Amino acid sequence: MKDLVLQGPALSTEALDTFKVVCSPERITVAGQAARYAAVADDLETRRAVRGLGEYWKLDYAFVEPGWRLADFRLLALDMDSTLITIESLDEVAALAGKGEAVASITEAAMRGEIADYKESLRRRVAMLAGVDAALLQRVADEKLRLSDGAERLVATCRAAGLRTLLATGGFSFFTERMRVRLGIDATRCNELGIRDGRLTGSVTGPNGGEIIDAEGKAQAVREQCAQLACATDRAIVIGDGANDLAMMALAGISVAWRAKPVVRDKATFALSHAPLDGVLAWFSELGALPRPP
Repeated sequence: MKDLVLQGPALSTEALDTFKVVCSPERITVAGQAARYAAVADDLETRRAVRGLGEYWKLDYAFVEPGWRLADFRLLALDMDSTLITIESLDEVAALAGKGEAVASITEAAMRGEIADYKESLRRRVAMLAGVDAALLQRVADEKLRLSDGAERLVATCRAAGLRTLLATGGFSFFTERMRVRLGIDATRCNELGIRDGRLTGSVTGPNGGEIIDAEGKAQAVREQCAQLACATDRAIVIGDGANDLAMMALAGISVAWRAKPVVRDKATFALSHAPLDGVLAWFSELGALPRPP
């Protein structure tokens, strides 16, 4: 038996009642946009029914262990673009430079897993921006950079519970440094854009001029952080949206597909397609409301 957590802005009494018929919970706890159904059968038939109802009502669902505590985990690792933040930062720079469509089409294919060599896809995109005024990076930061709903609360709550936080991304230090400072993130792993005389050179490297951070680079960052914490990688919670997040998600005790591509949703432990990013927290604590009768 497990607890079933339902989340999303479409949560309603009518929706809750349909899940109740399928799941026969011992009790139901409701708070805001989340509900917990206690002691639900975890079998193929129930999961199929819950999935169908979730799609119909546009609600996220998760079968969780009743005793899970956030503090039992040691690391929260997040992708940046289209996960921690709402944009693909390179695409936004390209759009301001008049090259948005060409760059964005490659980004989208890479995130869907249609381009096997992520490093080459990143080099191709960055090369299109050779000669572009580097001041466009600041314009993107000022005009476009926004946190995903719930991101600030998620990071703050995890840090308060004793988890280390890691931002592991194929994106760039210009943006990760701003997120690190704003949210108090403990560690980042990201790429570097070449800049000379105030213009992008069209080159990209990894940290300190090293290998570009791709899927394996993200996974290695998770391994290194867990090694420093002297814990197994299954004590990590990893959140991402694209194919280059799958390697680090595969290491995690809990992997979360955030507004993700189908290839990522299919392989993640859980998916959040409707609830805010801090919906992760509902899986680990009582929701703070009085139980409803089953």
